[in-house]
Amino acid sequence: MSILPRHFQVLLVPSHVMNRSGAAVEDSAVRSATVEYTGESGASGYPRYSGHGVVADIDPETRTVEALLVDGSELDYGLTALVSDYPGTTGTA
Repeated sequence: MSILPRHFQVLLVPSHVMNRSGAAVEDSAVRSATVEYTGESGASGYPRYSGHGVVADIDPETRTVEALLVDGSELDYGLTALVSDYPGTTGTA
């Protein structure tokens, strides 16, 4: 098993935000959550991360969200889930 990042930040960004005029993705997010590795794999087969009402299966190599629940529900239409590094750490599990 390879070394996995311990934390990620999941950002929920409206799909219609096409041109951020140089603004950071974090500035366009309508919600963000810091998620931690749970030690489990999700139904998608990717590592599961959880925190602040968000449960996500994330491919750590491509930083793609493969499955996502927000407050126990699927993501609303019109929102895109993006992954960034957890600010201030480079910890691995």
